[in-house]
Amino acid sequence: MILVHTPNPKEVAAYLELFRAAMPERQFVDLEHAELSAIRHLVTWGLPDGLLAEMPSLEALFALGAGVDKLLARPDLPADLPVYRLLDGGMAAQMTEYIRYGVLGYQRNMDLYRRQQATGQWRMLAPRLPSDIRVGVLGLGEIGAAVARSLAADGYQVSGWSRSPKDIRAIRCLHGESGLTQLLVDSQVLACVLPSTPDTRGLLNRQRLETLPQGAMLINAGRGDLLDQDALLALLDNGHLRCAQLDVFTEEPLPADHPLWRHPAVAITPHVAAITLRQPSVEQIVRRLRQLAAGQAVDGLVERAQGY
Repeated sequence: MILVHTPNPKEVAAYLELFRAAMPERQFVDLEHAELSAIRHLVTWGLPDGLLAEMPSLEALFALGAGVDKLLARPDLPADLPVYRLLDGGMAAQMTEYIRYGVLGYQRNMDLYRRQQATGQWRMLAPRLPSDIRVGVLGLGEIGAAVARSLAADGYQVSGWSRSPKDIRAIRCLHGESGLTQLLVDSQVLACVLPSTPDTRGLLNRQRLETLPQGAMLINAGRGDLLDQDALLALLDNGHLRCAQLDVFTEEPLPADHPLWRHPAVAITPHVAAITLRQPSVEQIVRRLRQLAAGQAVDGLVERAQGY
């Protein structure tokens, strides 16, 4: 028996329909119809607190997302339970679009034109080519690598940073502390797609943000706890940073009275840069269920110590 659960009943119903059509030989149920003691596999996002302890037969958990920081922080998550995350689920293309939008807007000075519009100012700014813009991508996993490759194909000068060494064609790949410093120094646009892990929380503090060149742009579509929001506001106010495009925040929803909402150099979106798409997610999880049943190796297994 496989339990499918999210906080939205309509979403659960849609997932159940897809799972049952893709894998009719298995029994997929919602929480209302589940016999918890018989649940062997769990597909979830936003599971109620304490529920995992009521599933003694649980063999594996499949997260309906790429980020698993909140899931790993649950006190009722068994230490030996295999957890699998989505490696894409239709998110790479969306993330690429979101970051491409921000980079192109910076290249074409759209943020500056919006501020000129607010004051009724008509002034043409010098155009720039993609090859004039240096973009740094923080995070070179499945999604970050796809973003970096797409930007390079658009003609931008692209560098990327990861915790461990990577080799991606047409991308200058950096790693480690010295590599991070080099990436920041060189990036006119810094695009962050890192997950939240013990190593990445607070990564973009004031000191590192100040390492970015004068007039740089920050795009954060990774996790909110990577960024010191107060430091970002200070550097936008003093002109060191030109603009920011933010999709994730330390507190979500972002409180209505937060100064980020009203800052003229900040564009805000409500955690929509890359939303899990149902059909490719179902296909990925069904493939993994079949691999497990056949005793084969399964991708997407979360390394608890690394946080992803």
